Amino acid sequence: MTYPRLTTARLGDLSASVAVPAYDRSAVTPGIVHLGVGGFHRAHQARYVDDLLASGITDWGIVGVGLMPQDVRMRDALAAQDHLYTLVERAPDGAVRGRVIGSIIDYLFAPDSPADVLDLLTDPRIRIVSLTITEGGYHVNQATGGFDASDPAIQADLEPGAVPSTAFGYVVEALARRRAAGMAPFTVMSCDNIAGNGDVARAMMSAFASLRDPELGDWIASEVAFPSSMVDRITPATTDADVEEVGWRFGIGDAWPVVSEPFTQWVLEDHFPQGRPPFEQAGVEMVPDVEPYELMKLRLLNASHQALCYLGYLSGYRYAHEVCTDPLFVDFLLGYMSQEGAPTLPQVPGVDLPGYQHELISRFANPHIRDTLARLCAESSDRIPKWLVPVITAQLGRGGSVRRSALVVAAWARYAEGVDEQGAPIDIVDRRQADVMARAIAQRDDPLAFLRDPDLFGDLVDSPEFTEPYAEALASLHAVGARKTLEIWEA
Repeated sequence: MTYPRLTTARLGDLSASVAVPAYDRSAVTPGIVHLGVGGFHRAHQARYVDDLLASGITDWGIVGVGLMPQDVRMRDALAAQDHLYTLVERAPDGAVRGRVIGSIIDYLFAPDSPADVLDLLTDPRIRIVSLTITEGGYHVNQATGGFDASDPAIQADLEPGAVPSTAFGYVVEALARRRAAGMAPFTVMSCDNIAGNGDVARAMMSAFASLRDPELGDWIASEVAFPSSMVDRITPATTDADVEEVGWRFGIGDAWPVVSEPFTQWVLEDHFPQGRPPFEQAGVEMVPDVEPYELMKLRLLNASHQALCYLGYLSGYRYAHEVCTDPLFVDFLLGYMSQEGAPTLPQVPGVDLPGYQHELISRFANPHIRDTLARLCAESSDRIPKWLVPVITAQLGRGGSVRRSALVVAAWARYAEGVDEQGAPIDIVDRRQADVMARAIAQRDDPLAFLRDPDLFGDLVDSPEFTEPYAEALASLHAVGARKTLEIWEA
């Protein structure tokens, strides 16, 4: 069945079962540009800003910018709907809440008109540029911690007079123009899952800028604010079934709704020299130091997603909730969190860590989110080095256990062979797919081949305290499979 398209004109006709913006969107002006509009941004930051607009604030609307070829789909979906979309929250008990979000007031697809994007970024009304460009979008060399300029797109953006194509290219060019015009720089707000994401963004963007103009790089490093943040909301990829449900449940024809759990958290460093929305009024925790919260989330939630996805997939599961209703996996995850992840954390103000760990299991087990293991397994070469390797390194430094972490890395290595335990192919989605799969295949002859990549693992291959349980785990995965190996590990 076809339902009427979601548009501004239709908001008054929608069922009372779905909340709609009660504010005048035509009065909202832009204050934030967001690079990388995906499901998470629309379920998280845009929802918080929507709350603020509903309170009467009008000068902090969001303009989204898409940089990648696949962002054409987002451009077309939002343009046809006056940039409105439906946020669907699914609780563990089956309750469903629908809400139309209106905080994205425009969307530019950068390849259509780079000049328009740069004009937007140099508009004095824009005081914040926020980012969800994925962990790999920051071009960090995992071995050195420095900027990796090898990406061909980065190299192209460094050519004199280049038209930008990357997030770094656009942000740095816009900052250079604002500096030349005597304008104040906007604040760059990273919302990606990287420890110290603000510091990383500052270091990598200023390094990029220095390659084209050392003085510009120094100016960005010293004069541009890069607050760190911790963001949390499980947001699976939207499926055709989700689109259909929005239709029959709410009577809305929405080309690209977004689905999330009810839980949401945002902890943000309060450093915005050019001003900011009153985020705290929408429930954002504004703090002087985000690091404890960041590390808690990365090393417990994000790393636990990696701990469950490869082993779960190899065991025959396809969804996170299936894994987290299996007592064997629950024991493993809680063991990882309590004995390996949590001991590496500083004190987290106001947080009961054991309670947080059990809450994570409950969130993962929500059967109505249907978060796929394939999504969690994707782009592992960007995730494992940032989320799990720091836990391993910290544990080795303090003489702590790394046995469960070693099994997780071994499970990734086994998964990366590209064939499951029944001989069916696995689609390995990773920007370093060829290299990752080549090392995984080589491990049949060299059990440590997968670890011999310093860009991913540093010098872990030289640490027998890690390589011994890793090799044991990998051999067991090959010999008896994932589930039996997990039973051995938890015995």
